[in-house]
Amino acid sequence: MAGNEFEFLDEAELADFPGLMAVSQFVRMLGGVPWFGGLGLELDGREELLAEDYLLALGFPEARIALITDWEGAADAAANPEWNTDWWEAEEQARVALVAEACMRADEDTVMLALTHLQNQAIEAVLESAELAAEAAGIEDEELIRAAAGGAAQGIYQAGLLLAAENDDDEHHAFALKYRLFESGRWPIGVVGNSFHIF
Repeated sequence: MAGNEFEFLDEAELADFPGLMAVSQFVRMLGGVPWFGGLGLELDGREELLAEDYLLALGFPEARIALITDWEGAADAAANPEWNTDWWEAEEQARVALVAEACMRADEDTVMLALTHLQNQAIEAVLESAELAAEAAGIEDEELIRAAAGGAAQGIYQAGLLLAAENDDDEHHAFALKYRLFESGRWPIGVVGNSFHIF
């Protein structure tokens, strides 16, 4: 995190919260991720497995993977009014559960400060990469670029929540699997109808 990370805690106090310490270490590594570096490419076997496992972890094993090959297709998917509300609610329930777990590990004020800082650092980590990826493709749609950056920032936040909650099965959690898709340079846009759109 930035130099002022958790300045309300000294190092010894932070060590009392291993989940928050892990969040701090996690955010420091964000600069080394190839954000949006794989947009439009064919999915490799590992990415297909990550996508399938993500859908399974959220309870959507019948959903199909829909590869998006260009920014125009990504714009259509992101703006599609047929978002699967059950998928959104499943992610939201997972988020709420992890926040509650994190607040059991450390006091709520400390957790909320850490998560707010995580959100701020997340968007800083990805926005320039989204802008550069769009520029390379000749895309000037600022709203679409913000949507891509916002999706990645959300993925970072969700992965950080896992760490803050000290989740025992975090490797197989839906948020960990989704983050690894972002880490591969992808933009997993979401489930529309029965299709999981990945750019």
